Amino acid sequence: MALRAQLRRAADPNVAEIAALIGDPARAAMLFALLDGRELPASDLAFRAGASPQSASGHLGKLVAGGLLVATAVGRQRLFRLASPDVAHAIESLATIARPTPVVALSQTTTMQRLREARSCYDHLAGRLGVAVTDHFVERGSITPSGRAFAVTSRGERFFRALGIDVERARADRRSFARACIDWSERRPHLAGSLGASVLERFLSAGWVARNAHDRALRITPEGRAELQLRFRIRL
Repeated sequence: MALRAQLRRAADPNVAEIAALIGDPARAAMLFALLDGRELPASDLAFRAGASPQSASGHLGKLVAGGLLVATAVGRQRLFRLASPDVAHAIESLATIARPTPVVALSQTTTMQRLREARSCYDHLAGRLGVAVTDHFVERGSITPSGRAFAVTSRGERFFRALGIDVERARADRRSFARACIDWSERRPHLAGSLGASVLERFLSAGWVARNAHDRALRITPEGRAELQLRFRIRL
């Protein structure tokens, strides 16, 4: 009884509540489906989670009530998205310590290969491409590791400006600027935060990578592979 009373009076954040929300396989599948920052309807999320419409509605209600998702009404449809970059960071961090899913089909292997090569982690580059680009930034002295983040050097300011990235706009954003995010597949940091988001935005607008409608894997275009080798000395 004394232990229960002590637990009720604990001042720590209620991690158990959030863990219980994420811990359901259907809800975890929904969160992963939204990890690229997109908005999806309940029907799409139900399909990805292998849940009935009624069951999916209940899961989504719990995720919204728990502050992990946000719902937006568009006509008669409700679109769901992750509530914040912090939610995406939490999911990605959990993935780094989770055991791999047993492979029972060729499609799983193909999907994993695509995700490992290049993917979006909420709104920034991840996978081998994300880590390689971050390594290049560090090696050329554009950014330097600083604890759990990166610092942009004066040389980096010029480099990102030449690349077409507005560093000041990214720095003024109300979120972390240049966070070091541990990549779950590479087990090494890639550039996240508003600067990381600006890098992905630049890659997408230049046509170097392209999204697909099925998951968060990014396709490196032929032009992108040429530019990666020319500008960043990266060959995947």
